[in-house]
Amino acid sequence: MTTTATTATHAAATDTTAGTTEVLRAHAEDAFAGELAALAAQDDRPRPERWRLSPWAVATYLLGGELPDGTVITPKYVGPRRIVEVAVTTLATDRALLLLGVPGTAKTWVSEHLAAAVSGDSTLLVQGTAGTPEEAVRYGWNYAQLLANGPSRAALVPSPVMRAMAEGKIARVEELTRMPADVQDSLITILSEKTLPVPELGGETQAVRGFNLIATANDRDRGVNELSSALRRRFNTVVLPLPATLDEEVEIVTRRVGQLGRSLDLPELPGGAEEIRRVVTVFRELREGITLDGRTKVKSPTGTLSTAEAISVVTNGLALAAHFGDGVLRAGDVAAGVLGAVLRDPVADHLVWAEYVEGVVREREGWKDFYRAARELSH
Repeated sequence: MTTTATTATHAAATDTTAGTTEVLRAHAEDAFAGELAALAAQDDRPRPERWRLSPWAVATYLLGGELPDGTVITPKYVGPRRIVEVAVTTLATDRALLLLGVPGTAKTWVSEHLAAAVSGDSTLLVQGTAGTPEEAVRYGWNYAQLLANGPSRAALVPSPVMRAMAEGKIARVEELTRMPADVQDSLITILSEKTLPVPELGGETQAVRGFNLIATANDRDRGVNELSSALRRRFNTVVLPLPATLDEEVEIVTRRVGQLGRSLDLPELPGGAEEIRRVVTVFRELREGITLDGRTKVKSPTGTLSTAEAISVVTNGLALAAHFGDGVLRAGDVAAGVLGAVLRDPVADHLVWAEYVEGVVREREGWKDFYRAARELSH
């Protein structure tokens, strides 16, 4: 007997009366529906079974480009093309994809957009935590029906992974290494045999063509719940690096801050480009332990100071300038966010920050306003 998962639960939980402009953060397939439709209309390359786009079009969706009809596809990921090509190709094989990297390297963002482009559905998601139960990966039960009628299809509650298998879509598992080892290993049969046994019903759910799985994990989580060798063999690992250059990271932050600002109805403020470059410069120097000119070594704080944190700092600065400032994004609007990102350890990181402010910021031409703001916040 084969258990067939349905989409009824998902459909019931989705409020179709609310447009994407009403939600705080639209799913990728909704936010970029126009681009996905344009790509599909002009995509004449071979597509794997149940894929909405060809691998070439999926890569174009992530990396950006211009279509023959003039439609501009905005970049969703700024980084090496080969990384994206390997990730997309992996999903077209029988191996699952593991996106690995330090926090803030856009693993979740890339995972969501890959699922949106391939399946048109990025919502089949399992969030890994220390308390994630095995049912989140396999299946659970409606206990009212289970007690009333015993095990049955009607009582079965499919997991996102089970639904992806039955529907031929991409499932996503976030923070895989934070899940308990026994929960992780419940994926082994799914990924190797492409089947999920349901012994209570004497049957199974077999994956149909189009199914695959994207997992994400942080480099910093090594030793939390490391993957077994058996499970790791089922994945093709793609490492997402930090932005290679200052300009590349500034571009990422600028683009994402613009998207967030529009979704939050924040105005585009003067001074944004200058302050974004300043925040990214601070983060890169503290992260790498040396100033951009290579002349001065600095201590690194305990936090990661990721690109994602830089985006958050600048977005918060925009809100401060818009609601409590003079309408111009200034050093004082971002300094507090920078300080909050740096000071994870109140003792050790305070010393690191103080040395950086006095040894680097104070001497840097054109940074007097940031130096004053940092000094005021630190005392």
